[in-house]
Amino acid sequence: MTPAVGNRSVYYARGAAKVYATARDARSVTHPDAVPLALEVTDPRSVEAAAERARDVTVLVNNAGVLLGATSFLDAPVDDVRREFETNLYGPLLVTRAFVPAIERNGGGHLLNVHSVLSWIGVAGSYSATRAALWSQTNSLRLELSPRGIGVTGLHVGYLDTDMAAHVDAPKSSPRDVAAPALDGVESGAYEVLADDVSRQAKAALSGDLAALYPQWTN
Repeated sequence: MTPAVGNRSVYYARGAAKVYATARDARSVTHPDAVPLALEVTDPRSVEAAAERARDVTVLVNNAGVLLGATSFLDAPVDDVRREFETNLYGPLLVTRAFVPAIERNGGGHLLNVHSVLSWIGVAGSYSATRAALWSQTNSLRLELSPRGIGVTGLHVGYLDTDMAAHVDAPKSSPRDVAAPALDGVESGAYEVLADDVSRQAKAALSGDLAALYPQWTN
């Protein structure tokens, strides 16, 4: 298992025999209960090396994400847009493709992809677009992996209290608090987990008038 959110102890409390914690530099993983694993999700060789080492994985959590501030599709550097897609969309795909054979050999398991409320609201430029694409990828993978004994859950959440959102002046969820409903979803085989009120409100609004999601249009 590669943890996405919350203290690693949360995963052990749910019955995990081993928890891998990934980082570009494995030396930065200091939690005593975690097994450090070097991983750069945009580097196929790094992904394959991680999958080769962690052959006992049954639950994979894709939580890679980068926010480079490419909020304008017209003005942001195209290289920044590409980098966000490389990390936020293609990275999880590379990791999933590398780890699915091991999960299948181990008798099946589960994939948890961490999305965002911005999967449904295009206010963050290419970051929103990458999350929307990941949401679609998750739905497609669910169809492909179900016959292979692998369940797929998408986790949607607003702002998490992490380094990525350190500049945001808005209510934030604790990663530990989000871990509990996320793992509940994995255990129950839920297709989606809406971890906070912001995500629940945004998902509900998708069935209404599109303008309700974008009050800016009428201002």
